[in-house]
Amino acid sequence: MTRTDRRTLSYVPDPEQVRKNADRRGSHLADSGNGDVDPEYINKLRMLSLRYLADFEVLLVPEGKRKKEGIRGQASDISATGLLIELKEDAGLTEGSRVSARFRIPPGTMPEGFESSVTIDATVVRRFIRGEGQEARTMLAVEFSKPLTSYFQRKRWGYSVYSASAILFVAILFIMLMRVESVVYFRYNLVLYLYSLIAAAFLLTRYLFGAFYRDVPINPDYTPGVSIIIPCFNEEEWIGRTIMSCINQDYPVDKLEVIVVDDRSTDGSVSNIQKTVELIHREAERYATKDRLTYTILEKNGGKREALVKGVELAKHDLVVFVDSDSFLEPTAIRHLVQPFQDPKMGGVAGRTDVENKYTNAITKLQTVRYYIAFRIMKAAESWFDSVTCLSGPLSCYRKDLIQQHAEAWLNQKFLGQPATFGDDRSMTNFILKTHRTAYQDSAICSTIVPSKTDVFLKQQMRWKRSWLRESLRAATFIWRKEPFMALFFYIGLIVPIAAPVVVLYNLVYVPAVYRVFPTTFLVGLLMMALLMSLAHLMFRKSRLWVFGFVFCLFYEFVLLWQMPVAWVTFWKSTWGTRETPQDVEARMKKEARKLKNKNRVK
Repeated sequence: MTRTDRRTLSYVPDPEQVRKNADRRGSHLADSGNGDVDPEYINKLRMLSLRYLADFEVLLVPEGKRKKEGIRGQASDISATGLLIELKEDAGLTEGSRVSARFRIPPGTMPEGFESSVTIDATVVRRFIRGEGQEARTMLAVEFSKPLTSYFQRKRWGYSVYSASAILFVAILFIMLMRVESVVYFRYNLVLYLYSLIAAAFLLTRYLFGAFYRDVPINPDYTPGVSIIIPCFNEEEWIGRTIMSCINQDYPVDKLEVIVVDDRSTDGSVSNIQKTVELIHREAERYATKDRLTYTILEKNGGKREALVKGVELAKHDLVVFVDSDSFLEPTAIRHLVQPFQDPKMGGVAGRTDVENKYTNAITKLQTVRYYIAFRIMKAAESWFDSVTCLSGPLSCYRKDLIQQHAEAWLNQKFLGQPATFGDDRSMTNFILKTHRTAYQDSAICSTIVPSKTDVFLKQQMRWKRSWLRESLRAATFIWRKEPFMALFFYIGLIVPIAAPVVVLYNLVYVPAVYRVFPTTFLVGLLMMALLMSLAHLMFRKSRLWVFGFVFCLFYEFVLLWQMPVAWVTFWKSTWGTRETPQDVEARMKKEARKLKNKNRVK
């Protein structure tokens, strides 16, 4: 967790220049001399200066001393450039003393990729006493000889990237050789081995185009007006932080507004919204927050789409950004997210979503790897063709006029007679994609809270599969008009997951039972696919969580995959399963009525 900044809106550009550039985390260093500031360089400086709350042991070995003569302390906070330490013993270290700092950064203390052991030279830059009397503690601030980013690049990340790249190449080569084997065995089972070839080609091309992907760079002169819409329903724990992250953006004050729409929450969400809005209005008034941050409460619970459409009606800018109420934006997210709209045919852009609670348990770690690959590889590959098929709910931007054009159809969408209450992001993407381009911007980053309980996670995945199936069938009616390779890409991506349960049953059950042959080839192929996911995460993310790519693939193959047949026959359902929407309440009441009726019948 980052240490709270003393300023309420620490990243908002100062319209009155009360806060000097030198106070802006070193941004004065990025001034070119003619008043221009490099936003990319400022962001690097910001990342270096972020301080994270810490609680781990540190050993400081004074210059010229042996390890056993080291001084022990407890880290209070850490950044990429230094440490604040509470000493357990006073050994005479003063400002200017040179030491060797030895410690291990626990997972979750800093961003993903920093969890590791560190031995680095440092200099004491400050010494002070915190507290009084018996509570007095000696504190030391030390500055590293080089940033941890540079330290890891040389010590560990460099080796990881080179190793991952080499093994990834071998894995791809091995998969291609296995597909050559499929050609040889065509005469034994044409359909099965044709599927095997298509599935492998589909996956490899996604990784290929994902590797080709590049962000649209920041144009400092392009800052269109943006309205952020936050729909909220029963999200009292996180809504305050979400609002703060949306208004605390490094974006021109007169070009950004935030609108919170509460969908008649039944918990303490409204109270927390009011408290957060009042705090920002009071402490950051000079940033015109009273005009730029507002909230409204719907007259009755109408669902997420109703809340979003209401927000769009209130928006005064031409671009609208949808942000989920448990998602938190990086300070530069909006500046990056709008860049693709320099193309007049661009209708919508998705940002990258990372997992906020990644270190909670194994379930959240699985999702961490899955989320990263889904965005950095899969969406990036689709963005190569300007045809991203899902502008995800946590962070996406649209042209306001397009939302208004499709609002009525979106609100009243039905499938097989049932209202389409979830899958709102995929649904709106389909409306946009019919006539416009859609893209992905990897540098526009937010993080979100994912399910940490297995039952909630499984319900979420079932809901996603139903909406994926429903909206994919819709998209199939027009996607052929897009770029030919992308269209082929899409139709293969539709067939492969639907047919996967049948293929798995054939290879793992039918073949061993009937032919008495162990499915070695199939299992090795599965291992190679898992290796692709894991190594891609290691290469791009440089994180020890890469091993959970293997675990996720196995979990998907033996658990999540079997939700697909259920989705085939229930994809018209409109219940969420993870929250009390009107449809969920109605379904629960019907279920209780059936139980009561059966109970009375037995009596």
